[in-house]
Amino acid sequence: MAAFCIRSMLLRNLTCQNLISADPTLTSRVLVCHQQVRGRRRTCKPPSWFSKRRVSIKQDITPENAKFIKDVIIETYKKPESPLKDGPWSRGTWTPRTQRTGVLAIKLGMLPQWTKDGKKFITTLLQVLDNHVINYTPPDEFAKSMGWKPYWGSKYGSVVVGALSCEPHLFSKSYNNLFAKAGVPPKRKLTRFLVTPDAAIQPGTPLNVMHFRIGDYVDCSAKTIGHGFQGVMKRWGMKGGPATHGCTKAHRRMGSMGGGRDKAGVWKGKRMPGHMGMDWRIVKGLKIWRIDTKYNVLYVTGYSVPGPTHGYVRVYDTVLKHKREHLIENGNPPPMPTFYPEDGKEPIPEEYLDDELFNFNNESISYATEK
Repeated sequence: MAAFCIRSMLLRNLTCQNLISADPTLTSRVLVCHQQVRGRRRTCKPPSWFSKRRVSIKQDITPENAKFIKDVIIETYKKPESPLKDGPWSRGTWTPRTQRTGVLAIKLGMLPQWTKDGKKFITTLLQVLDNHVINYTPPDEFAKSMGWKPYWGSKYGSVVVGALSCEPHLFSKSYNNLFAKAGVPPKRKLTRFLVTPDAAIQPGTPLNVMHFRIGDYVDCSAKTIGHGFQGVMKRWGMKGGPATHGCTKAHRRMGSMGGGRDKAGVWKGKRMPGHMGMDWRIVKGLKIWRIDTKYNVLYVTGYSVPGPTHGYVRVYDTVLKHKREHLIENGNPPPMPTFYPEDGKEPIPEEYLDDELFNFNNESISYATEK
């Protein structure tokens, strides 16, 4: 016991000396953990590398000064110093292993559609509003950043996409500096996508629904609807206890939570009361049936897109191999790294519809004219 205490003291002193050392090459890797703390599932504290968005300071500004600030903002961002003036980056060639950037959409709700043979199905409407590329990080630099996973290796870089421009006086200085490189106003929402080096995209590039095409399959990820702290009957659908006949204060309880013998005790992962919802969920392989280029709306399959109405949804190319086969067989790859106006040979129509989808602008019933 004494030898173990001496060994722990030596390791603790060695660790403190290494942490104090200024030279990172002399700092040894700590392989002993003296205090084990189990990770929490949820936390309201943002990561340490996040920039503070809003400053909680009451600004006593007169209406005249507020109007003056708004005019200055409009004049500043009317002709910003955009990196696109230097010309676009070289565009790569699509391969089956290419991973393009995605877009940040807003969930509008659900709407039924009909095929030409009369079958009805449900679609979810996703609107892509004011999306711009904020930053691109190559794989070698991305591997040194916070949040990088070792199993990603050097295959992926990072693209930060922002949606919905706002006035800069609503945010902090450090948050506004994130958009100086892209030459765009501050965005209300930011997200990050993993991309391969051949799909690198220049900061400041706008993104819209033409990033996808009719018949493509996408993955949608978002946070589910939050329900707060709920019991087992609502959270997990358990039956609960009896309502009468001697049941006291156990009508909505879960019942037994641990057996005897070798399975005694409460096991990890047991379904119990707790926070319901507000978890990241991904729905894969949703087909794009209809594209509205006027309002930048995507019509995707089903009603299983996670998140509430008017919530943010991440939309990107599917990772399912059997849903990407048509891109290889037909030899018709998606636009790389995104759609540019010069790619369109003809004027872009207001709507694109799948070949199997019925267009209500067409005649469905015709009558012969009477003589």
